[in-house]
Amino acid sequence: MSGAEGRVAVLVDCENLEPGAAEHALRVVAQFGRVVLRRGYGNHQALANRWQAALVRLAFTPCLQYQYAAAKNTSDIALTLDAMEAMFDGRADTFCLVTSDSDFAYLCRKLRERGATVYIVGEAKTPDALRNASDQFFEWSPSIASPAEASAAAETVNKQPVEGAEPAKLVVKRRPKFVVDAVDLLAGGASEGKVSLGALGSYLKRTDPAFSPQTYGHSGLLNMIRTYDLLTLQQEAGGHCRS
Repeated sequence: MSGAEGRVAVLVDCENLEPGAAEHALRVVAQFGRVVLRRGYGNHQALANRWQAALVRLAFTPCLQYQYAAAKNTSDIALTLDAMEAMFDGRADTFCLVTSDSDFAYLCRKLRERGATVYIVGEAKTPDALRNASDQFFEWSPSIASPAEASAAAETVNKQPVEGAEPAKLVVKRRPKFVVDAVDLLAGGASEGKVSLGALGSYLKRTDPAFSPQTYGHSGLLNMIRTYDLLTLQQEAGGHCRS
């Protein structure tokens, strides 16, 4: 992770992908900076039905676009104009477009010509024209679990009584898989595959502002990491963990 915190805009083509792609995008871009813009673009059918709950839960601003004529996609134009405006007025310097539509390839090239960094989150079917127009492509598929789903399936480490509590009251220590996924993601861009605990903690907070090791029965992130068989903790200046 770079020292300078980027200002990230996540712009979602809601008519092109399913809601899970937006959540995956937020997890991906948390390593690049602070998400300052979250917008979802689509017609009434897309936003009011399959996307409504996700946009509300993930704090996206819905950008409803009506079709003024048949076979005309006004949502793509709105997304493009908002991206250019956000770049020119300095609100964002990093853009994540959540789409598999190659029509956005030209937008990607224009943003990069102006010095912006562009990421694409899309399905495996995303054409090369769009993939290659971005700085990095992140593939999403409906099989990728969300942090909420991963938490529900979190592995139990052990159960132990709380000191001074009633015997029946137990603390359940869990190790959710999304922590390992976070280390794998961050380690990919780090030297020697190491990730500092501070960087990991910041990333987890960006993906979920409510994240706390105490929720999973741990006193802190350091103690939480020690319970993972897939992670090795190295005591160095600042502390490092790696997959």
